Amino acid sequence: MSSQANAPHETSSAASTDRDPRKLRSARWFAPDDLRSFGHRSRMKQMGLDNADFRDKPIIGILNTWSDLNTCHSHFKQRSDEVKRGILQAGGFPVEVPVMSLGEMMMKPSTMLYRNLLAMEAEEVLRCHPIDAAVLMGGCDKTVPALLMGAISANVPSIFLPAGPMLKARWRNETLGSGSDVWKYWAERCAGNLCDNDWNEIEDCIGRSAGTCMTMGTASTMACIAEALGMTLPGAACTPAVVAEHSRLAVASGRRAVDLAWERITPDQIFTAAAIDNAIVTQQTIGGSTNAIVHILALARRAGVPLTLERFDEISQKVPVLGDLRPGGRYLMEDFHAAGGLSGLLERLKDLLHTNCLTVSGQTLGETIANSRVNDDEVIRTRQNPVSSAGGTCVLRGNLAPDGCVIKSVAADPRLTKHRGRAVVFDNYPDLKARINDPDLDVDADSVLVLRSAGPLGAPGFPEWGMLPIPNKLLKQGVRDMVRISDARMSGTSYGTCVLHVSPESHTGGPLALVQTGDEIEIDIEARKIHWHVDSEEAERRRAAWQPPIERFERGYNAMFAKHVTQAHEGCDFDFLEGNTPDYEPDIF
Repeated sequence: MSSQANAPHETSSAASTDRDPRKLRSARWFAPDDLRSFGHRSRMKQMGLDNADFRDKPIIGILNTWSDLNTCHSHFKQRSDEVKRGILQAGGFPVEVPVMSLGEMMMKPSTMLYRNLLAMEAEEVLRCHPIDAAVLMGGCDKTVPALLMGAISANVPSIFLPAGPMLKARWRNETLGSGSDVWKYWAERCAGNLCDNDWNEIEDCIGRSAGTCMTMGTASTMACIAEALGMTLPGAACTPAVVAEHSRLAVASGRRAVDLAWERITPDQIFTAAAIDNAIVTQQTIGGSTNAIVHILALARRAGVPLTLERFDEISQKVPVLGDLRPGGRYLMEDFHAAGGLSGLLERLKDLLHTNCLTVSGQTLGETIANSRVNDDEVIRTRQNPVSSAGGTCVLRGNLAPDGCVIKSVAADPRLTKHRGRAVVFDNYPDLKARINDPDLDVDADSVLVLRSAGPLGAPGFPEWGMLPIPNKLLKQGVRDMVRISDARMSGTSYGTCVLHVSPESHTGGPLALVQTGDEIEIDIEARKIHWHVDSEEAERRRAAWQPPIERFERGYNAMFAKHVTQAHEGCDFDFLEGNTPDYEPDIF
């Protein structure tokens, strides 16, 4: 059991608490003796409420991303009721506000297309309603950054409640990790080493419970980042979704939200440059998802904190990977929780953290991890025995990626971290699907698979296509990893020598658009280098012949996305939402 198991219930705050109900944000709606406020109060009473329910109390919004199509959030109906219980215990009034649910498994082409839409919705829901503080309920990959981005922009006191990882699964005598083992066993099936019956058995058991992927995929990475930033109660990131402890966490988060309303601890006090550094340290030491880089960039830019890819690489080179977690390691989130969780790991790195950062618990980060301990040195390694002496992801630059690209080095085949090979180019995802398993495809184990038209604009929506499949004919020869390069993302549960987020993307005329099959491409992770071996004269000839793609969207959200989304190295947020948000509140009552 994690040493932080009871931490969510024991929070304290050094903040002065002025519990004057006239200073509550919701008082603008309910307190005045005028016609508008009469309307607000009478409509609340229309629902069977009276003054004792909502007058002179903090109104706590519960932004719930539950959906029947979001498999990771299937327990959120119950958790919402438990959050309400905590709010009522602390003397607040709960109001549940459903917001868009981004379910990674079902939404096409990518939930990343809709991250900014949920962020906008969360911001406006918080701003336009009589909400004094909020509990943000999310977990599945993009719900976490989206809700946090919206909270930053609205700047209403908020606390994040992670969905929690699902329980680890078993198939026969194997422990299964969601995502990671799907790719592994699919490769074996394509190689002819796994029968249909075995594959169907795995399908039946790999998703064992409600909750997010139990590997250190994007969901768990972002939950850990939310905790390191100070937006959750201590211990929240790793608590499994369906254990009693998670129910207690929900209640405690509701109670704490009421205190946040009185103490007026707002996101701008949490999202400082120092806290962003803590988030990057966390992403590196847990061997976290490459997707987190895009999300941290977006969070920083919402908060007005200058941040570039260079900062990630600076921190990567001095932060060891201590979390031995799949897909880059051996263990799962349930093991991580039992071993001491994120608090235990961060305590081992406290000299690399800004421990004076404020958290929503009312304590500093240093105070929340002070009494943590590690119960298993295999799951959470010591500084003397790291999984890797440097961080889990690296930033590469070169003539193929002038604005940078990323690779999850901790999940790459060591023999491929310095490699030069002949490119096999796929123009888009349909082209990849049509040709990757063609027996006549001119490809071998040393080839470099290249996919373009998979970035924020090209796909659109920056989907998780970056773990290009290895051709079946090579799988049958025993090949299990190759260098793969794209302007796409990949699932945080994926692994392999995959160069991702090539920026600028091919759709905008980035160098990736000019690569042809037969060109040689070189990567050198230690040197942080990616190089396209083509002379400048030939590159310019190809650029002169290149035709920009015809824009596909003329209306609706897709048109807005295409017009305003930024590139991968800038966080893929909308350009009109970056920077410090003005202190804007509704002024018409």
